[in-house]
Amino acid sequence: MFRKYVIALMLVAGPALAGCAASAEPESPGRAGPGRVTELVIGLDMPWGLAFLPDGSALVSGRASGQIHRIPAGGGQPVLVGEVPGVVASAEGGLLGLATSPEFAEDRTVYAYVSGPPTNRVVALRVAEDLRSLRQERVVLDGIETADRHHGGRLRFGPEGNLWIGTGDAFEPENAADQESLNGKILRIKPDGSIPEDNPTPGSPIFSSGHRNVQGIAFGPDGTAYASELGHRTWDELNVLRPGRDYGWPETEGTDGGTGVRPIFTVHPDDASPSGIAYAKGSIWMGALGGQRLWQLPVDGPEAAGEPVEHFVGEYGRIRTVERAPDGSLWIATSNTDEATWGGTDPRPGDDRILRLDLG
Repeated sequence: MFRKYVIALMLVAGPALAGCAASAEPESPGRAGPGRVTELVIGLDMPWGLAFLPDGSALVSGRASGQIHRIPAGGGQPVLVGEVPGVVASAEGGLLGLATSPEFAEDRTVYAYVSGPPTNRVVALRVAEDLRSLRQERVVLDGIETADRHHGGRLRFGPEGNLWIGTGDAFEPENAADQESLNGKILRIKPDGSIPEDNPTPGSPIFSSGHRNVQGIAFGPDGTAYASELGHRTWDELNVLRPGRDYGWPETEGTDGGTGVRPIFTVHPDDASPSGIAYAKGSIWMGALGGQRLWQLPVDGPEAAGEPVEHFVGEYGRIRTVERAPDGSLWIATSNTDEATWGGTDPRPGDDRILRLDLG
């Protein structure tokens, strides 16, 4: 089922992200491993974002269709909730990340990252009480340059209640270091779209810069913020995010170069091409597209805490999204119907699917 695989490893010392409260009791790093795998749903078309509702069910976005479906907590037939307006699919763009409002029971709001002209944007969607329709209420943030590729697109609410947004460089590397551009950045805003008072630059949504194409964001129990990032030809990265810091792109890729904060893990793109990440049981669990596997990266706060382990190599094809469910399991969305993106593979019967992974 799995085998150990050593990749380039660096340790990053320093405090965890200031201002983020702990979300749970600390866990022993790197102790858990995969258990039973259960197939929850099959037949999905280009699934991308995945966000849980208070009842344990989940919403999943279709990248090209612009549709959002609801998956019951125990699996089963997906139910159409609605279609997000203004979605324009490109090689890597369309309807991407989803994030459920922490106050969903009261405000019925889900946030979505939408790719399409004139700019990429984050929108707030109001979901009906019966979970069978939605409407767009407002644009929360726009002005993110769009392109055919390198959109980023992952959304995550932090433990401090702000919405974190990963963007790509829009295939223009100079955007990542440009403080006038929202591309190649980690952005942080309040749910209403305003700027948190403790952002590094007053009035700016930019939390960190120098990113090539952020694909995953997750938080540890001590508030440490992690992000997965697609490299170019040499190194993909897992970074610990710190306010106002630069992460090196385009001058530095992984550990090759003299600029930016160093990643805590690097892995060659052939073995990764990372996408979504989740924190559980002392590890970051990172989906791999081109690498077609699930990486387990043991962490202890802002530091690497052990050797990476790879699971399910080639078993399920490309892995797009990894999310921790309310019951502590991992939900994993494959991405084999999305042949336009790098590392494509022929769909298997039943693709695409969502799997539930128990952790030992």
